[in-house]
This record gives sequence, C-alpha cells and structure tokens, in this order.
Amino acid sequence: MRHVVTDEDTAISLGSGDVAVLATPRLIAWLEAATVLVAAPLLAEGQTSVGTAVRIDHVKATPVGRSVEVSARLVGPAGSRRLTFEVAATDDAGEAVAGGEITRVVVDRARFNQSPPA
Repeated sequence: MRHVVTDEDTAISLGSGDVAVLATPRLIAWLEAATVLVAAPLLAEGQTSVGTAVRIDHVKATPVGRSVEVSARLVGPAGSRRLTFEVAATDDAGEAVAGGEITRVVVDRARFNQSPPA
C-alpha cells in the first residue's frame, strides 16, 4: 500500500506534534490497514480481526508530498486466534521510515459487536 503524505496526515493536523511531517498516529493507521488486508484471507465467514498491540519504531520524518509504502507480513502462527505481523514503511527514496510488530486477534464479528462497551 502506497500513500502520499498530505497536510491532513501531518503531526500538526492530527495534534501529535507541531511539525508538518507524517504523524506517527497516521503511519500506525496505515500499517494497521496493511495487516487487515493480509489477515482477511485467513478469516472464516463471520470473523474479523481487531488490533490488540502495536510496537512501532518511527525512525524517519516524511514531509508533505513524499510517499510512503507500508507492508505487513504474518509472522505469528496462521490458524491461531492471535495473528502477529511484522510491519514496515519505506519512503519513495527506499529509506526505512518505520518498522515493528502489530498483533491482531480473530473474533466473531456478530458477537464482538454485541459486547457491551468497557
């Protein structure tokens, strides 16, 4: 998945800082979206996955106008309720922007949606 950084993606816009570069929360959302895509074919009818842990090192700033490619690779056991993904982001110069791990848990969508809020 490739994304071009816009003004709406910056730390200023998201309130996570005061510089006009890719905000860490937006980057994490993009990385999570990549894990959702990779997880989808592993899910049975009526299942979905929910994020439960994010461990990301955001190591390089990306200014507005530059692009970032995000990827996810399943490293945890397939067929398990807990799916662990290695995630990475690189900029359009091929330099590392971020890396880490995201964990998702497989749940029954209908039952999860009926759960009372915590």
